[in-house]
Amino acid sequence: MSHPIPRDLLCINTLRALSIDMVEKANSGHPGLPLGAAPMAYTLWQGHLKFDPKDPKWPDRDRFVLSAGHGSALLYSLLHAYGFELGVEDLKAFRQWGSRTPGHPEFGMTAGVEATTGPLGQGTANAVGMAMAERFLAAYFNRPGFELVDHHTFALVSDGDLMEGLSSEAASLAGHLKLGKLCYLYDSNQVTLDGPCSLHFSEDVGRRYEAYGWQVLHVHDGDHDVAALDRALRAARVEAGRPSLIVVSTTIGFGSKKAGTSATHGSPLGKEDLAATKQALGWTAPEFQVPEEAREHFRQAGARGTAAHAGWNELFASYAKAHPALAAEWKRAMAGELPAGWESAAPRFDPATKVATRSAGGKVLNAFAAKIPLLFGGDADLSGSTKTTLEKQGDFDGRTGRGKNIHFGVREHAMGAIANGIAFHGGARTFTATFFAFSDYMRPAIRLAAMNHLPVAFVFTHDSIGLGEDGPTHQPIEQLASLRALPNLLVLRPADATETAECWRIALAETKRPSALVLSRQDLPVLDRTRYAPAESVRRGAYVLSDPPAGQALRAVLIATGSEVSLALQVQKELAAQDIGVRVVSMPCWELFEEQDESYRVSVLPPELSARVSIEAGATFGWTRWIGERGIAVGLDRFGGSAPAGTLYEKLGFGVDRIARAVRGLVSDEILTARAR
Repeated sequence: MSHPIPRDLLCINTLRALSIDMVEKANSGHPGLPLGAAPMAYTLWQGHLKFDPKDPKWPDRDRFVLSAGHGSALLYSLLHAYGFELGVEDLKAFRQWGSRTPGHPEFGMTAGVEATTGPLGQGTANAVGMAMAERFLAAYFNRPGFELVDHHTFALVSDGDLMEGLSSEAASLAGHLKLGKLCYLYDSNQVTLDGPCSLHFSEDVGRRYEAYGWQVLHVHDGDHDVAALDRALRAARVEAGRPSLIVVSTTIGFGSKKAGTSATHGSPLGKEDLAATKQALGWTAPEFQVPEEAREHFRQAGARGTAAHAGWNELFASYAKAHPALAAEWKRAMAGELPAGWESAAPRFDPATKVATRSAGGKVLNAFAAKIPLLFGGDADLSGSTKTTLEKQGDFDGRTGRGKNIHFGVREHAMGAIANGIAFHGGARTFTATFFAFSDYMRPAIRLAAMNHLPVAFVFTHDSIGLGEDGPTHQPIEQLASLRALPNLLVLRPADATETAECWRIALAETKRPSALVLSRQDLPVLDRTRYAPAESVRRGAYVLSDPPAGQALRAVLIATGSEVSLALQVQKELAAQDIGVRVVSMPCWELFEEQDESYRVSVLPPELSARVSIEAGATFGWTRWIGERGIAVGLDRFGGSAPAGTLYEKLGFGVDRIARAVRGLVSDEILTARAR
């Protein structure tokens, strides 16, 4: 049936109506952004975005990130209208338990959702990472006549997104890298949750982005001017040397009685205003209905994408004949697999030496990177300290995609979120590096990596008071406990160089969760594995490193991580001389140990042995689960100080004598308790 309003407006209003129907049925959500941003989203998807609704994972699709994730109803409306696997019943289940339409978009739950967004600013940086991944993969796989990788990344961003410091970090780097295939559509409605932006945000955003090195375009009537939106998107697509920001002036809650106010930001319109809004839009269709004329028009865009995908498949078939080895590598990369035999590249370390685990980590990373060509990453201006430079691999160039060392600058939060974007994109593996104390700057990105099962390796060096004279500002205390509290994150703190190699193996082998490698600044003894248990047991999270000499009864267990494992071995030696048999357990990863079966855990930590002492130069929070209520946690529940590392360890309670006394006290109590029974 024909409609009296123009076709473009019909399609735009379809998206608006579906969105507000979702919010109203759920009695929860954000109607303002979908009502205001529908024209720009429609113009992008209908005429510029390359996608195939029949195969949402087509590797050469354009990426669309709804950074303003609170407007999720708009994204679900787009996916439904353009033929993705998201039906009317899914829309009706908006924000309900178990639905594919959660309150904020979640990666892996809904076909077509490229990133989990909602925490403002994260999507802006994710999009930068996706654009970097596109260039990196293009440089590696493309050959003359075979542009296998050639797509754009678009993000719809809000006033709130661009207030977050994270987005400034990411945009600054994107401009420096000249990421020409990146475009932000800025929904500039000048309203946030508390009210008008004039309360707190009066800067000229466009001029700021020009200073970052972006092309800045303006659409002054984003509520109606589809032609201007189309022109701006065309200009963004042809600009190869700069990312683009399209500043689109819109009205939040367009059509509502409360349009232009924060009242439409995060609350349903209500039945009365819902009806008034539809009347203002000229909308008469039943709720959750896509008019046939609009549906047919939406289908045309999807059909173009499906045809483009078919053409790409033909291109790949020719590519596979011309470059069979690269084609096989492409398939492996897209499946998230690493090259065969990469694990065997790990270097060996001389047990007669001392090596900081950060230095060992750098050697291991380089050895593995030589076998994993699609691994690239970088650091927050600290490569000389974190030792994560990929030697002879060049610096990443945002225009060509060549080079494997990403110089993130002093931008920890953006670094983490950009790495997530690389992982969201797929095809490449990545890592980041900074001092452990600065993990606090990037925690929101680490959290989202864990939530989204992204195999990012987060390297953190200078892991304790062992860094010494830089003092308490740089000495991490609570960070281990904090990261261990995150579900689906492996926190790996190796005891020596050999354990470090095993930890890197674990991190790179992971496909469904991120890892945090926590490494020392100070040199640590390389443990002699002819005397102690092999390091391969690191993959079980904790293992018996050393038991008492033959004939000496086992009286207590020392559990240590990282640099404190060597200290535990010294305590064991001291107590052995006093005929007190002690087991030393190295526990580099709580999470992996928790995943072992009970029989293995019991073999490492016998339940009958209540005399347990943990040793870790960090907060003692959480150690009770391993040492029990009677155990003693030797740690730091205060900030450190500025002094040489050895002095700090002694002054802050990590002396051999002090720990030995604690063990003797527990053993004596246990003996007395046993006699009393």
